[in-house]
Amino acid sequence: MVLNNPYQTYQKQAVTTSKPEDLTFMLYQGLVKFIRLSKNALQNNKLEECHRNNLRAQDILSELMVTLKQGYSVSDSLLSMYDYMKSRLIEANLSKNLELLVEVEGFALELSETWSTAMKLSKSKS
Repeated sequence: MVLNNPYQTYQKQAVTTSKPEDLTFMLYQGLVKFIRLSKNALQNNKLEECHRNNLRAQDILSELMVTLKQGYSVSDSLLSMYDYMKSRLIEANLSKNLELLVEVEGFALELSETWSTAMKLSKSKS
């Protein structure tokens, strides 16, 4: 008999019933979360945990890259940005460089805040 964690059930339902713009925002929030967890683990010399969280952040960037709607100039810019961020995370993971994680965290926060603002503006116009 498998018991479901109520939080995991809620998360799964939230993902499967969310609009695409909400899912993108969740990805940005997750990206920030896993970068912060990676930073914290690195600062506490928990290298395996740092590695694991860094990989989760990289996975989120990969998902953002493959779900990006092509054919718009902003898509090309975002794809370049995601690619740069992912390469910096890989470098940070290999070198255990905190400064690189801080750099990517800043970009992730900016993307998350910009997306949140765009969503609010879009809702106010409808």
